[in-house]
Amino acid sequence: MIAPRIMVVEDEEPLSVLLRYNLEAEGYQVETLSRGDEAELRLQEAVPDLLILDWMVPAVSGIELCRRLRMRPETQRLPIVMLTARGEEGDRVRGLSVGADDYVVKPFSTPELLARIRAVLRRANPSVLSHVLTVGELLLDREQHQVFRKGRGVRLGPTEYRLLEFMMLAPGRVFSREQLLDGVWGNGVYVDERTVDVHIGRLRKAINTGRCLDMVRTVRGAGYAIGEMAGR
Repeated sequence: MIAPRIMVVEDEEPLSVLLRYNLEAEGYQVETLSRGDEAELRLQEAVPDLLILDWMVPAVSGIELCRRLRMRPETQRLPIVMLTARGEEGDRVRGLSVGADDYVVKPFSTPELLARIRAVLRRANPSVLSHVLTVGELLLDREQHQVFRKGRGVRLGPTEYRLLEFMMLAPGRVFSREQLLDGVWGNGVYVDERTVDVHIGRLRKAINTGRCLDMVRTVRGAGYAIGEMAGR
C-alpha cells in the first residue's frame, strides 16, 4: 500500500521529531520543514495528502500560508490541520476561517492528534485510507496486494502495482512523469523519466488483455491518467 503522505511544517525541532516518529509509526510517509516560505515552495512541487501546519513558523506564518494555499487550485482542497499554542476562541475561529480543516492546541495528546488526522483524511479523501480501490473494471486490494479486472486476477510486478495504486487514488487526473516518479519511486531517488514510460507500457500490457479497452490514457506533452476505458 502506498502510505498517505503528510507534510509537517513546525519550527520547534523536538516537536517536529516527535511528530515524525509517531506518524511514521502509524505508517505515514512524512516530510518535515521548519519555515513557511520553504513549505510554500515545496507545495508547488508536490502536494501531500495532508498538511500539519504550525501557526507561528518563521518567514511566512502558518495562518498566512493557509490563506495562500486556499487561493491556489492545486491546494484548495488540501486537508490542513493547524497546530498552535493559541487556545482562545477568537484564534480558533480565525484559524478555521482562513481554511484549516482542524485546529489543535498545544500541548496536545498524540493519540488525539492521530485520531484527528485520520478523521480529516477520511472526510477529504476516503480512498486514501481505504484498502480497496475501484476504477471502472479494475479493482485493487491494498491489503492482499491483488489486482482484478472483470473479476480476473492481474499479475503485476511491484513497480507496476505501486504505479497503478498511485494513479487509482485519483482516477482521471493526468500525472506528469515527474509527479509519477515522485509519488511512486520517491523524491530522494534518481530515476530517468523514460523509466516511467517503460513501466506504463508493462502496466498497459498486464491490464489490457484480450479485447479489453485501454484504461491508461496518454496525454501528449502532459503525462498519463487512468480511467474507465480511457484509451490512448
